[in-house]
Amino acid sequence: MFSNIKHIFFDLDDTLWDFEKNSSQVLTALFSEFDLGTKLKTDFETFHYTYKEVNNSLWRSFNKKEIDKPFLRNNRFDIVFKKFLYHNYEENLKVTELYLERSPYGTHLKKDCIEVLDYLQPNYSLHLITNGFKEVQHIKIENCGLKPYFSQILISEEHQLLKPDEKIFRLAETLANCSREECLMIGDNFESDVEGALNAGWKSIFLTQEKSNHKVYTIDHLLALKQIL
Repeated sequence: MFSNIKHIFFDLDDTLWDFEKNSSQVLTALFSEFDLGTKLKTDFETFHYTYKEVNNSLWRSFNKKEIDKPFLRNNRFDIVFKKFLYHNYEENLKVTELYLERSPYGTHLKKDCIEVLDYLQPNYSLHLITNGFKEVQHIKIENCGLKPYFSQILISEEHQLLKPDEKIFRLAETLANCSREECLMIGDNFESDVEGALNAGWKSIFLTQEKSNHKVYTIDHLLALKQIL
């Protein structure tokens, strides 16, 4: 199925870089520093769950170009606060600033990430395509030691394109000097990574630990790539 593949494109967040662990670590500290348990009258687990729901919803809207970067960044915690009937926009901005300042420096990678990249690199050209913000994504890639593995790193904001827009996949082909038949996309977001790649004529692999009804090639951990590539 993947015999013609010469170029593998990875998503970054929650595909290689463990967004869940790195984000949770920073949020735990901020929850304590700002005494949010008292102000929001809740525990960290409930706060964290609510944050993830809000954040995922905002990113879906951003990927559909329904909201812009400033709105996503400056209102994320405010929306969470208001769900707990806490109204303090200025504190929201302070939490936002510290979260964005600290979270990119998290060093947790997804399990077996480096082992799999070491396995693939001798036989494939490896690349990254991420929808994240440039000032954040560059820090993550550098700080975790991922940069040497990748020939091309496409950060959507630098090209004013977002997955699943077919144009970002066409741009990736141009930069990597390859054809669509040679390309494989691996990511954890079905709409952005998998559907986007398939619509561009690429092969794709969906990385998810949840039960999936999508009729696409699916794996639940990175190490499985050693069995199929």
